[in-house]
Amino acid sequence: MANVETFTLDCSDKATREINNIIRKAADDGVKQIEILNTQARHNIGVGILKPIHMIYRGHVGYYTVGLCDHVTAEIHGSAGWGVGDNLLNGEVVVEGNAASSAAPSLRGGRVVVKGDGGPRSGVYLKSGDVIIGGNAGYMSGFMMQNGRLVICGNAAKGLGDSMYQGQIWLGGEAVEMGSGVEQVDPEAGELDAILALLEKHKMKAPKAFKKLQSDKSLWNFNKHDFAAWKDAL
Repeated sequence: MANVETFTLDCSDKATREINNIIRKAADDGVKQIEILNTQARHNIGVGILKPIHMIYRGHVGYYTVGLCDHVTAEIHGSAGWGVGDNLLNGEVVVEGNAASSAAPSLRGGRVVVKGDGGPRSGVYLKSGDVIIGGNAGYMSGFMMQNGRLVICGNAAKGLGDSMYQGQIWLGGEAVEMGSGVEQVDPEAGELDAILALLEKHKMKAPKAFKKLQSDKSLWNFNKHDFAAWKDAL
């Protein structure tokens, strides 16, 4: 595959391990872009890719697509199953449709963009980077965030940001119920402009206004005299 600018991969007659080996070899050979056809909502396609390559998925994908990757970019022209972009170290994943539970879990860098709705626990254990949801997000989104930014253009279900430690949540709509240890604060200069620029870059409609949410630090240290707060969090 050396010196090939774009490689086309048809998944219809191949096992998952073979598909991933082909993608990995293409990246090793310096192929700039691979177009992945007949995805058929298959799980674990394009995982463990550690060299730069741009992956274009033509169709819906299953669990953990573009998981455990570094220096990759990807377009998913469909919806994604659980854990899209799992533990991404660097790069960018754009889902044109919806994402199921735990989109971008433990994201460590880069960006995961879901143009539709995100399921429960979107941005769970977020450590660094950006998770952007163009629509609504499911329950416990932003749970136990360590850092980074979670941007939700629509509404959020119960438990938004529950037990978050650091980082920012930007909410365009309303949350059914905030999680434990979350407070609303005023944006600092330039922060909102940066969020709006990201949405414009990805051709996503911005809401009329955003709320900036962060940890109120009440759960940073266990206090046996305030066990009620911890019982509520658990």
